[in-house]
Amino acid sequence: MHTTAEEARRLARTVRDGAAGVEDVDVLLCPPFTSLAAAAEELAGSAVKLGAQNVFYEEKGAFTGEVSPPMLTALGVEYVIVGHSERRQYFHETDDIVNKKARAALRGGLKPILCVGEKLEEREAGDGWKDLIRGQVIAGLNDVEADAVAAVTLAYEPVWAIGTGLTATPEVAGEAHTLIREAIREAFGAGAAETVRILYGGSVKPDNAAELMAEPDIDGALVGGASLKAETFVPIIKFRG
Repeated sequence: MHTTAEEARRLARTVRDGAAGVEDVDVLLCPPFTSLAAAAEELAGSAVKLGAQNVFYEEKGAFTGEVSPPMLTALGVEYVIVGHSERRQYFHETDDIVNKKARAALRGGLKPILCVGEKLEEREAGDGWKDLIRGQVIAGLNDVEADAVAAVTLAYEPVWAIGTGLTATPEVAGEAHTLIREAIREAFGAGAAETVRILYGGSVKPDNAAELMAEPDIDGALVGGASLKAETFVPIIKFRG
């Protein structure tokens, strides 16, 4: 819940210009609903894609305050985040709700970014966090066909590393990403596991991005606070570009 429409417009413009010429890196901005139209105007014709932070699982109806997949695609939105840790924590979204949103996004022509992750107490309680992550992945993709998994991006968010300044070490993050890829392989086959992209989200900054991305199963980053300023976001885009 950052940026007015005009602030989002300026940020989108600066990121668009900063990312120009960067090859082999997909860049995506996910502003609030109220800023999507302004950001879409700035990003039109560029390689930077547009995403939304949330979506509802019905196409239309008496669901005051909700936003449907067709409403998003009409604005030029291509991606949508579902199951973000803050949605799970503050708005009590269950794995079932996250799954309904992911499937609605796919039906509506959107590419969901499905977030999974554990809290600090779950991480410190032993290996149970591994079952929790596997469970979130499988539940979130319930009733999704194997050939549709390629349109889904997974994002691993260790909740204990979001907004805290703490970052999972590359080894810790890499272990979780490998676990997620194995869960995809077991449930959907080797093809899906090879194709699906898995992002790391948890205090990603310019000074730790390269080290994190060096892990073989980390395909990119879901950037939080550092994405609010072009001077910290663009260097993350360019670290390998």
